[in-house]
Amino acid sequence: MKTATALLVLALFAGCSTSSHVLVGTQRPPISPEQVRIYTHPPERYEEVAIVGASSRQSFSPGDQAKTDKVIQRLKKEAGQLGANGVLLQGLGDQYAGSVGSGFGSATASGHTAVGSSFGVSAGLFNKTGQGIAIYVPPAM
Repeated sequence: MKTATALLVLALFAGCSTSSHVLVGTQRPPISPEQVRIYTHPPERYEEVAIVGASSRQSFSPGDQAKTDKVIQRLKKEAGQLGANGVLLQGLGDQYAGSVGSGFGSATASGHTAVGSSFGVSAGLFNKTGQGIAIYVPPAM
């Protein structure tokens, strides 16, 4: 239940920024994002630090892979600011961000007759999103 509530709060914050976190453990001194490792399966030993989320919003990255890379980069940055040296990836997805449309129309009238025509097109815009758990993995002994 605690995790579900934290994810809900995280989703609300994610709508306003490109990354966010909910602290669930002990924060440590910040580290460089380059030192943060992405895990798809939990390591043998780790401590949970925070639930983190990020989106590709405001990145202007062309293509799905570039947007996903931006999300991963932002997850690592958010985790690094909390002193976590790993992110246990929980999911990647798409978030509707609006649409862009354009159209034109014309009409002519002559006597008692009027003719009109129009054309329009619209395309949906999507951001990539990612969620995970920022973790601290102790050094191997």
